[in-house]
Amino acid sequence: MTVSSSAPKHIAIVMDGNGRWATRRFLPRVAGHRQGVESLRRCVQACLDRNVGVLTVFAFSSENWDRPAEEVSGLMSLMVSVLAKEVPKLHANGVQLHFVGELSALSEKVRGGLLQAEAATAGNSRLVLNICFNYGGRWDIAQAARKLVAAGEAVTERSLDGAMALAHCADPDLLIRTGGEFRISNFLLWQCAYTEMYFSDKLWPEFDEAALDAAIADYAQRERRFGKTSGQVAGAANTRAASSG
Repeated sequence: MTVSSSAPKHIAIVMDGNGRWATRRFLPRVAGHRQGVESLRRCVQACLDRNVGVLTVFAFSSENWDRPAEEVSGLMSLMVSVLAKEVPKLHANGVQLHFVGELSALSEKVRGGLLQAEAATAGNSRLVLNICFNYGGRWDIAQAARKLVAAGEAVTERSLDGAMALAHCADPDLLIRTGGEFRISNFLLWQCAYTEMYFSDKLWPEFDEAALDAAIADYAQRERRFGKTSGQVAGAANTRAASSG
């Protein structure tokens, strides 16, 4: 069997388990989200250290508005404080920020902070960090189709791909979901057509560098065929090896 010869260039993560982490410690759920920010900080640094080119994380889904109002309000306040604290550090580390989702539904204060962070880091190239906020995979496909129709363009697979919210980067190689759940919950439905999936029992605040390395090691053992046979994949790999040698 031919296995993946390199680390994933684009990792996507469903950061699940913040609320459960807090509840098990008799803490308010927002305390779990604060701890989740610490885990994201570690993950960003780990991706920088491992030369991962793109990291995409699911921070707030379009369905999360249905959570208790206190939790939603806490998440919005947390986003504002995190932006003020973390953006200068991310900028210094060469991280390019993108906030992906229906941003028009956010308050002017939150939306303005997101746009400022994007502008401040636009010239960076060490790591592209996509933060999906008020995002849903079905929304993404629908907004891409509306954009094409409004422009009078034909709706094809190729044109849709170019109109998606993550058109600025290649599709994820590896999707990780923490928290012990086995679903992708309306995350990157279009982009994950051939993405390798990895599910971790760890709650997101517990997900550390060793857990990321375990996911990457598992990915390295996968055979990525993209519709081809194992023989075709092996033949292509041998051809590339011969030409590079």
